[in-house]
Amino acid sequence: MMLLIYHLYHSGVALEIDDVLLVFDYYNDSSEEIKPGLASGVIRGEHLKKYDNVYVFVSHSHKDHYNPVIFQWQEYNPFTYYILSNDIKTDHEKKVTYVKNGDYLVLNDLKITTYGTTDLGVSFLVKYNGLSIFHAGDLNWWHWNSFSREQLLEEERGFKGEVIKLKDEIIDIAFVPVDPRLEENYYLAGEYFIEQIKPSLFVPIHFADNYGITEEFAERIKSQDTETAVIRERGQKITYRKK
Repeated sequence: MMLLIYHLYHSGVALEIDDVLLVFDYYNDSSEEIKPGLASGVIRGEHLKKYDNVYVFVSHSHKDHYNPVIFQWQEYNPFTYYILSNDIKTDHEKKVTYVKNGDYLVLNDLKITTYGTTDLGVSFLVKYNGLSIFHAGDLNWWHWNSFSREQLLEEERGFKGEVIKLKDEIIDIAFVPVDPRLEENYYLAGEYFIEQIKPSLFVPIHFADNYGITEEFAERIKSQDTETAVIRERGQKITYRKK
């Protein structure tokens, strides 16, 4: 089993599996250069016509995770489905499913479980055709240097408490924040996730234009169980082959 992963921008990613496209947390809809397909990190409706089904996941309503432009895609592919955190407000109704923490649903061939977050909305575990994919959204170990000791402990407990719920899952691909705004603490969430869950492939998200942080993270993490992707540009393609 092989799939293609595209880094769209920040926490936005797309996964191409056979004739199906999964899109998570797409928000940056502009680019200086629009390349064919997904190579510029931008999704255009014309490109969606070739897929049998398109599944669009939005973890929460923050503007760096959600752009209402996604609802225009259905005009190009009527088999576009939306799985939205229930804090998102929209008048769009066609093929929309709202979810909250702890939900489980089957949508065509997808099995979707939602987990909690340490911010707003949900995180997603998606199973399809023998693959297991986790997208954290804003689930992160928010170790801000400005926080009090009590706040830091609360953030640590919250993050670890959600991650431990995945302990019995075999995860192929995990998208988890590696946020440079946390300064020297940027690696905490990713390192803990890899140590506890051991996904086959770890892909950093939530770093905006700071691509260098992904290389720093990969150099820091030494795991025999997990490959860590280094993201160098928007639209970068990663090929994943299930072991």
